Amino acid sequence: MIIMEKVNILGVPVDNTDMKGALARVKELLAGEGVGTVYTPNSEMVVNAVKDREFMEILKYGDLVVPDGIGIVLASRIYGHPLPERVAGFDLMTRMLELLAGERRGIFLFGGKPGIAEKAAANICKSYPGIRIMGTRNGYFKDEEVPAIVEGINSSRAEVLFVALGSPKQEKWIADHREGLKVKVAMGVGGSFDVLAGEAVRAPAFFRKAGLEWFYRLVTQPWRAVRMLALPVFIIKVLQDRGRRGKH
Repeated sequence: MIIMEKVNILGVPVDNTDMKGALARVKELLAGEGVGTVYTPNSEMVVNAVKDREFMEILKYGDLVVPDGIGIVLASRIYGHPLPERVAGFDLMTRMLELLAGERRGIFLFGGKPGIAEKAAANICKSYPGIRIMGTRNGYFKDEEVPAIVEGINSSRAEVLFVALGSPKQEKWIADHREGLKVKVAMGVGGSFDVLAGEAVRAPAFFRKAGLEWFYRLVTQPWRAVRMLALPVFIIKVLQDRGRRGKH
């Protein structure tokens, strides 16, 4: 079993790993028993977890918790335990798709607006020949529909479940239904279906590599400005937490 060192970011234990290590852990989860959970916290998610005890507990017990945002990597440096790199959730998902296609494993796409999961599935089949789409389901549902959704996922015999309900709803959904699911891996993927469906565009590679994806989003999607405030709030909280730790 792979034992990963954890870096505590405002109470959230993030795995000290790079993309290669994350994929190795995914392979291990695919070969293991039960449902392996994969979470990809960024700065906004960690700030939310500080305020939401239930969400914090879910992240604490994830089987693979990778640093999705550049803010998490910066925070690790402030704490003096630098993470090797950002492991973006979208990039991890696409690398997983490569792996799963090579092994002809099945996936289920759950979430997004009506029609988005189907579009994403069609494009995934084109980009990753060999992968098996076992089923799709949009993210609009009532509580009484959940048992049927879980049964649909299980009866599909998918091995990997990608959940795109937005955070923290997707992480809470996975945690709430983990015991009843029969997949090998369940991963929260946020807006990844929109990108895979061709309905949204990621920041250009230059911005991603420079850690400026947040800036690109702010310029191209100014209505996200309020959400972007999570990053400076996050850094301030990290600096305060680092100061408190230094006194003990």
